[in-house]
Amino acid sequence: MRWKTGRRSENVEDRRSGGVGDSPLGGRRPLGVGRRVGIGGGLGGLILVVVLLLLGVDPSLLLTQGGLGPIQETSRAPSGQAPYGDPFGAGQPEIRLPTPAVEDELADFVSVVLADTEDTWGAIFKAGGEQYREPTLVLFSGMTRSACGLGEAAMGPFYCPADQRVYIDLAFYDELRRDFGAPGDFAQAYVIAHEVGHHVQNLLGISEQVERSRRGAGREEANQLSVRLELQADCFAGVWANRAEKARSILESGDVEEGLNAASAIGDDRLQRRSRGYVTPDSFTHGSSAQRVRWFKRGLVEGEPSACDTFSAKTL
Repeated sequence: MRWKTGRRSENVEDRRSGGVGDSPLGGRRPLGVGRRVGIGGGLGGLILVVVLLLLGVDPSLLLTQGGLGPIQETSRAPSGQAPYGDPFGAGQPEIRLPTPAVEDELADFVSVVLADTEDTWGAIFKAGGEQYREPTLVLFSGMTRSACGLGEAAMGPFYCPADQRVYIDLAFYDELRRDFGAPGDFAQAYVIAHEVGHHVQNLLGISEQVERSRRGAGREEANQLSVRLELQADCFAGVWANRAEKARSILESGDVEEGLNAASAIGDDRLQRRSRGYVTPDSFTHGSSAQRVRWFKRGLVEGEPSACDTFSAKTL
């Protein structure tokens, strides 16, 4: 992936050295990445995404993933919102820390990818007459506080709708490569783009609508809503990749395969089979490997948010 000449985002908050809001587990040196929260206008009816009219999810459901066992649940924020966690690395007994030099390069990479998502979604929103409100990305070590409660490295990267922040412990990327067999910088970029996809859903009101729909739903139906929400975030990640490639030529040979491999590696069926040897589709909350690959690829090929209406799709 061509990233080193890219713009760096100013919306990165580095808590790795035990800064404000971090736990005593922090301790790595800061990068000097600026702390700034993106600003933007409110969203009315953005364009393209017909999915607005449909559904949303209670994010707390996503804190218990079938297959890897319960992700360590955080306490609820005053707003009642909990983070959108992903089952990357949940429940793993060991997290190997990258060297400071490797970690600093990863932090630089994350800043560039975040900036690229800002450019992509900023242009999409502007085309619809709206202003994109940029999320902040928080780098942390071990655990940190969020408006959705306590975030821990074992949860994997997550998005908190209550404070509009994406949280990531960079040690996760080693786990993605080592334990999930998904190496490569574009696989790493896919993870960030997926979490930013949750931010887009939050801005559009999709997440809130899904949450309301879940309240009166049974467990199986609620799980299906979760799956559709997650697959849409995968599709939005594909939209980013499509637009970024057209505008900035970021892709190199093998990058698309890395992204598809990462999407496949964290499908609910593969995680359940890996953890307990069998699969229970009714408990899926993120989608199967095939579904995640299909929707990421759809966004990548189409490049339009309107192609990501997982809620109207009869077949996922």
